[in-house]
Amino acid sequence: MNIKGYFNVAFGDLDLKTREINDGVITNNGDATKVLATVVSTVYAFTGRYPDAHIFATGSSEARTRLYRMGITNNLEELKNDFYVYRFKVDESFESFSVGEDYLGFLITRKN
Repeated sequence: MNIKGYFNVAFGDLDLKTREINDGVITNNGDATKVLATVVSTVYAFTGRYPDAHIFATGSSEARTRLYRMGITNNLEELKNDFYVYRFKVDESFESFSVGEDYLGFLITRKN
């Protein structure tokens, strides 16, 4: 996404040879909860500094997008205290996040 004020959350494993982030690797090392907590912490810090930023996230696969949706669902009430949370639908529109539906991605903006 290359729109002023919109930022894409991207994360994965660092390839030590190429120094590039690989967002498709599956390590199965049991740290998914820790990774998602780190992403949430980073979003809080980033939007604390840039409160008008819009943060977009989607998985590198349907399974990962589903994992992110489950993370948002499990923490939705807490997130809604500080953020507006939207879902990115197949028709490429955004609307408020709803539990129990599949999405292409997610958009989060900080409440003022």
